[in-house]
Amino acid sequence: MLKLRPIFWPTAIMLPIILFSLALAVWQIDRREWKRDILDRMATNQAAPPMPLEELVRSDPLRREYGRVRVAGSFLHDKEFYLAARSLKDKVGMQVVTPLRTDSGAIVLFDRGWIPSEKKDPAKRAEGQSSGRVELTGIVRRSQAKRQFAPDNDPAKNFWFHVDVPLMRQMAGGSPDPVLDTFFLEADATPNPGGVPIGAQTRLDIPNDHLQYAITWFLIALAGAGVYLAYHWENGRLTVNGRTKGKA
Repeated sequence: MLKLRPIFWPTAIMLPIILFSLALAVWQIDRREWKRDILDRMATNQAAPPMPLEELVRSDPLRREYGRVRVAGSFLHDKEFYLAARSLKDKVGMQVVTPLRTDSGAIVLFDRGWIPSEKKDPAKRAEGQSSGRVELTGIVRRSQAKRQFAPDNDPAKNFWFHVDVPLMRQMAGGSPDPVLDTFFLEADATPNPGGVPIGAQTRLDIPNDHLQYAITWFLIALAGAGVYLAYHWENGRLTVNGRTKGKA
């Protein structure tokens, strides 16, 4: 029978490391299931036919994220917003988010896609500035929060790093709304006159690497336990059937 007489300092150092590694491994398993639920819902939403905007707002829009929506209305081109630091095929540019006044009078945000930096001036892409009523298909995305270490939005300079839907809608003349403030729409691959903005910028290849992370943390815990036992073996504190192995 294996018996262990723990040495204080190795135990005080290694035990928290082993327990912490095991806790992270279990957490990664939970994250894997959480990510699988998200990916399954994304696949279901993407496979569904486009729904009218009216149907989306009657449901929970965030449960329909990455689903497609039909919307009609008129763009408010004079109230464009610009998402900085966006690239396409290694070329630096930005994305244009344009408020859309729907046929019902509501204002939703529509990310029309990517433009090169030299085309920021709307006059340089006049062909793509659709006037009058338009009918569009957009992909549902949730309002974005500032990421850690990311720069702050600068609304005064119309310089944005994430889509703050409530603030952008307010600046575009929209009234606060508990549903419309939770999401915006991203353009599909339908080409615009003049070639820009370029839609279909939605990122759908979301990885699920949590199983690999869990295995890594389990192996770290196992390695820590091995080092701990080996140390006690060498110092004669690990015994088998009452007989000390290693140094006395």
